[in-house]
Amino acid sequence: MTDKHLEKSGEDIETIVGPSVKVEGDFNSEGNIIIQGQVSGKIKTSKLLRVEEGAKVNADVSADSAIVAGEIRGNMKLSDTLELTPTARVYGDVATKTLIISAGAIFHGQSLMEDGEEKGRGKGSKKNEGYEAAYGENV
Repeated sequence: MTDKHLEKSGEDIETIVGPSVKVEGDFNSEGNIIIQGQVSGKIKTSKLLRVEEGAKVNADVSADSAIVAGEIRGNMKLSDTLELTPTARVYGDVATKTLIISAGAIFHGQSLMEDGEEKGRGKGSKKNEGYEAAYGENV
């Protein structure tokens, strides 16, 4: 997925949180986001989230897709793909359609892999009932 995801979409990065920047609170965007610094709170984007090596995120994340090379402490809900690079450290639960974990990445949490059939079941289905009770629909 890496940078090819951005190239294929033909879209530019809308927001970059630089390495010396610290953001606290709810972070909402309709575009692609690159985080090189620190973010605490909640992150929501309808597109790609990229957490660079050295970045620290202490937030629940909701995005279309994400590429993680830094550290995330929080639950993640992704519509499409989560890619953990060899330097990634994720501490929290993940719900996504596709999960890619490279050798060397650290993942402490539970994963829920959803496909089109699962999404169509709706609230209260036996497969998602425990996850939704623990983490809710909106991460």
